[in-house]
Amino acid sequence: MKEVTAKFLDKAERAIHAAEKLRLGDDAEFAAGRAYYAMFYVASALLTEESFQFSKHSGVHAAFGLHFAKPGRMDAKFHRWLLAAYNKRVTDDYGVDIVLSGAEADEMIKQAWEFLQAARQFLKT
Repeated sequence: MKEVTAKFLDKAERAIHAAEKLRLGDDAEFAAGRAYYAMFYVASALLTEESFQFSKHSGVHAAFGLHFAKPGRMDAKFHRWLLAAYNKRVTDDYGVDIVLSGAEADEMIKQAWEFLQAARQFLKT
């Protein structure tokens, strides 16, 4: 495994831990943001391992769908989760009203853990 891939996976795990801490503090919207970034780092790790690099979130989203979800190399649910988490993060980061529930943040954190574990299994780490 490439060193940068391992660093992305480590960063994803740290982001999930940060999300859990924020959630314990009843900060659902910020916890959801960290959960999204964890998923983003996981997708980035998988793409980086195959020598893909992108400068925009949309590039990572599209490439993960094209190279992993669509051909069935990873379950397509991870792509759906990544896109849904991004939309929630954008809404919460740029809006002033809290629209995300604690239960939704909890679900995003759970999904981030599952995505990370699936990527590690895929990469055999």
